[in-house]
Amino acid sequence: MSGRLASTGAAFLLIAFAGAASAQERLLRFTPSEIEDMTKGGAGAGTSGVAGISTTILYGDPTKAGPYTIALRAPPNVRIAAHSHRDDRTAVVVAGVWRFGYGRKADEALVKTLAPGSFYSEPAGVEHFAMTGPEGAVVYISGFGPTSTDYVEAANAPKP
Repeated sequence: MSGRLASTGAAFLLIAFAGAASAQERLLRFTPSEIEDMTKGGAGAGTSGVAGISTTILYGDPTKAGPYTIALRAPPNVRIAAHSHRDDRTAVVVAGVWRFGYGRKADEALVKTLAPGSFYSEPAGVEHFAMTGPEGAVVYISGFGPTSTDYVEAANAPKP
């Protein structure tokens, strides 16, 4: 019986250690300059796919199940057509000005101008669009993957 108890105790310790290790892996602290120095990809998973947009994965993996956060950098004068995502997402504007609206068509009358520090949501399946002016924008987006980008009109989807 003591052998079984020892095995159970060892199994418990391994599970506890594995949980602690994965908790340690989630302890992240990045300064703005560290984020700026991180590897950036093109318009990756969870973005519109529009040319010129770059993405840095700050946490998780937007292509897999689980929480993620991406830093999206949109250059000046970008227009992102109406689209939706399969996951609920929230976002914070970090720099520049992000012009964001809800709707099935990118209509400037529906845009709200969001300055740094602004927050907005992208509920699952809700169509939205965005644009930048001459200053471009940096937006941090968080969701629970896997995510997708589904354009209202397939013709508006960027071509690879």
